[in-house]
Amino acid sequence: MPNKPWSTACENNREPILAVLRQHFTRPGTILELGSGTGQHAVYFARHLPHLRWQPSDLPDNLPGIGLWVDEADLPNLPQPLALDVSRQRWPCTEAVGVFSANTAHIMDWDSVQRMFAGTARILIPGGVFCLYGPFMTAGRHNSLSNARFDSMLRARDPAGGLRDTIALQALADKNGLGFVEEIAMPANNRILVWQQR
Repeated sequence: MPNKPWSTACENNREPILAVLRQHFTRPGTILELGSGTGQHAVYFARHLPHLRWQPSDLPDNLPGIGLWVDEADLPNLPQPLALDVSRQRWPCTEAVGVFSANTAHIMDWDSVQRMFAGTARILIPGGVFCLYGPFMTAGRHNSLSNARFDSMLRARDPAGGLRDTIALQALADKNGLGFVEEIAMPANNRILVWQQR
């Protein structure tokens, strides 16, 4: 039996993220989590937001690890993870009151980021909310030296990756009918960007 995957970052940031999600994910229904990673966030948020059906998803290779967390938690509002590639036209989840994604935009290529926004807009019900967590830059400027170094490391590893600019993301949101709600500063030089389906 493989060990459950583990991320220290997930443990460290889950409480601050939860505080924001409580404010924005108030309507009962399904939340689609894009790129659930280890599955730690899915379990924690499903446990603390029982009015929501928290649907984890990720690329197929990551599903077994997420499944271990889901199985152990045994929560009525936490189903098994879905195989979901944002670059595919068809997503297995077709309607949601909210979409959440953490630390994904900077490891995707730009085409995939565009498809993430398009897909999110497609499945959100009117008034549905998209919360995107991670490190970002604005107008080409980083908000910390550590983020600048992280961005350089990402681009050296994969020139298609790297921290995304909030101005470019807002343009994507506008193009897909997502209205800007707020940008929230988070610990460790991260942010949550919030949009709502018009």
